[in-house]
Amino acid sequence: MKGNIVVGQSGGPTAVINSSVAGVFAGAKALGVEKIYGMVHGIEGFLEDKLVELHPYLDDETGIELLKRTPSAFLGSCRFKMPKIEGHEDVYEKVFEIMEKHDIECLFYAGGNDSMDTVKMLSDYAAAHNKPQRFVGVPKTIDNDLPITDHCPGYGSAAKYIATSLKEIIRDNESFGAKKPTVCIVEIMGRNAGWLTAAAALAKGDDCSGCDAIYLPEKVFDINVFTAKVKELSETKSSVVIAVSEGVKIADGRYVCELANENVAVDAFGHKQMSGTAAYLAQIIAAETGLKTRAVEFSTLQRAATHIASLTDINEAFQCGKDAVKAAEEGKTGVMITLDRIVEDPYCCGTSAYDIHAIANVERAVPDEWITEDGCGLNDGYEKYARPLIQGELTPLYVNGTPRHLVMAELFD
Repeated sequence: MKGNIVVGQSGGPTAVINSSVAGVFAGAKALGVEKIYGMVHGIEGFLEDKLVELHPYLDDETGIELLKRTPSAFLGSCRFKMPKIEGHEDVYEKVFEIMEKHDIECLFYAGGNDSMDTVKMLSDYAAAHNKPQRFVGVPKTIDNDLPITDHCPGYGSAAKYIATSLKEIIRDNESFGAKKPTVCIVEIMGRNAGWLTAAAALAKGDDCSGCDAIYLPEKVFDINVFTAKVKELSETKSSVVIAVSEGVKIADGRYVCELANENVAVDAFGHKQMSGTAAYLAQIIAAETGLKTRAVEFSTLQRAATHIASLTDINEAFQCGKDAVKAAEEGKTGVMITLDRIVEDPYCCGTSAYDIHAIANVERAVPDEWITEDGCGLNDGYEKYARPLIQGELTPLYVNGTPRHLVMAELFD
């Protein structure tokens, strides 16, 4: 690779998105790339020529190891939607103008569905206008809803956090042994795909009874059936813990969270900002049954908990970054790195570079065959798929009792 490179992060961060940046840096450094830039706040910052050289932060093993243990987006993220090419050619020309200014040969973008759409549009514009620059997507999303790839970096760590936290909640809720149970409803992220909520099934083991019900957005949510289920459970149990996706919908297509608040905010991509599903359902159960209820919303804790990240996830995120550079060195563009499961037992996963057009703007749902017939649980097929993804830990580097993080000063200028 003769020119420089730039890497950016976009969308909701994960516990391992920084490991992908570390992988890109390590891959480019091994090729002798002179300057490795980071976008400050993704493509939005890049359009304002906000770049930072990464060598001062990552030029030794200490920096890379600390970055692997740092949550959020080290470079800063954004939710900026690139406009349609037609009528907005000036925006795209600005991207190439900045790339030429800094002698950037390839742009790497770590993100989910919307970020892969940015990679697709930039590579399409380059192809249509005979631009030599290349664009490669690095997968990232706790939602695990990118197609083609077996799973997404970020999911394993979020799943590990969810399973661990639910196991602890179940233990806490079971501690009182009251005649009437406390009903605890735990809200987990996931707009249209229930991969994160499915991870609640991993809490079950020989030392934990697991959740009493798990509701995914792949199935229509019936509030009356839900209430009846809770009443049935409360007759025989001294503790009831239920996991529910923030994105569950009733039969008319409305999200349950919209029933409590019709004025739901919308982001730049038209996605509704969801919250309050567990609180709404807890109120209904309390009113209908008189039982004590609790609502727990994991919210951003699911993606920020690097202290309990999966080592498998960290290693795969790093590898995706390295292999993105390899793909670019081979002349590939308009592709995303995918994780390809090779062997189930012992688990082994490789990577490929796949056409971005088959990935951008496509959501993958939890397969029906992994959801139980009653629609409120997961079977062994899901556990066989997900259990390998949460294996291993990487101990944080503690200073004064809390984990040490790598912080980029340019984010706060």
